[in-house]
Formats: sequence, C-alpha cells, structure tokens
Amino acid sequence: MAISENLRSIVTELPDSVTLVAVSKTKPNEHILEAYQAGQRIFGENKIQEMTAKYEALPKDIQWHMIGHIQTNKIKYMAPYVSLVHGCDREKVLKEINKEAAKNNRIINCLLQVHIAEEDTKFGFSKEELMELLGQWVKKNYSSINVVGLMGMATNTDQIEQVKKEFSTLSALFEEIKAKQIFREFNILSMGMSGDYLTAIECGSTMVRIGSSIFGSRNY
Repeated sequence: MAISENLRSIVTELPDSVTLVAVSKTKPNEHILEAYQAGQRIFGENKIQEMTAKYEALPKDIQWHMIGHIQTNKIKYMAPYVSLVHGCDREKVLKEINKEAAKNNRIINCLLQVHIAEEDTKFGFSKEELMELLGQWVKKNYSSINVVGLMGMATNTDQIEQVKKEFSTLSALFEEIKAKQIFREFNILSMGMSGDYLTAIECGSTMVRIGSSIFGSRNY
C-alpha cells in the first residue's frame, strides 16, 4: 500500500482532537514528500543532524518535531527551526534548549518526558523529579522555553492492560499539572505509536507518533 493511502486510512481513525506526527526517521526525502503531498505537515525525527539535513532540503512549511533522546551538544543545530521537542527528559536538556533558543531569538515549544514504562531503556523524569522541577520552575527562569505538555512511552508489551495503565497514569499526571496553571498553553499529551496509538487515544492522548504504519518497516 502506498504511503499516501496508509496516511489517509490512519487520519480517518483519528479524532479531530488528536494531532498526527508522521515519524520519518531513517526514511528518504522522497517518502516524506509523498506524505507531504498527501497533506501531512508534521514530521518526527530522532536524530538532530538527520532532521537538520531534511529541514534544509524539504519544503519550509513542514513542522519538525524532535522525538528522540537528545544529545545536548547537538541542540544548537535544531534551535533555529525545530517546532516541538518531545524528549525533554532531564534538566541538562532544558538548560541547553533555553540557551540555544535565546541565541536564535526564539521561544522553543517543549514537552516534558515522563518515565512511565517498566523498561529501564526508556527515558524521562519520574513523577517525583517532575513535581520537584515544577515547584521551582519560576525560579529556573527558562524564559526561552514554552512547556506545552507531556510525553511518555509505554512498555513494549502485548499486555494491553499494562499499556493502558501506564497511559492512564500519564494522563492523570497531565491533568494534575494542567490544573496547577504553571504554564500558559499546557495542552499536548504526546503518547501512542504505531502499535498502541488507539489505546493511547482512549486514555486521553492528543498527539500520536506513527512511523511504520505510514512508511512501512524501518530502514537502518
């Protein structure tokens, strides 16, 4: 099935309240252009230098989302153009984004990544670390960062009840933080990928990151 057809069938399943990030990591520019021509404008990459090369080569109305684990020494390459950073999983990353955003006279939209999975390979703040950070947020003076929500990844398992429990935990945390009104535009809950996005939407996700269901299996 063509990329454009895959895209259309996924878009018809998504409620209007849910934004689709097409995960284009490892995919060639012509595949991204096929999705672009079918109307997709938001693409997610997990390596900053690969994303920057694509940003330079492809149409400028594409919104690029950094969805992978971030190496702080590469942040400077994406600071001029990145639309949303999903994986703000530690303070070192926030400090560096804030610094590079200021150099580019930008305020960069960020999601705070929360560790909800049972796997140690996943990154993110624990709930305790997050609450501690938010308690001191005003003092931190991250004036070039706009925190717009949370992101999390569930355990990679067929146990749907476990995935549901992890997503529900993140959704409850999202609502709890939203109610505190620390951030002006706290309205994005990024959770759900090709294997579990319908469950994520059921649990309150407003943004899903889908790659293989659009572009086919990964190229390495």
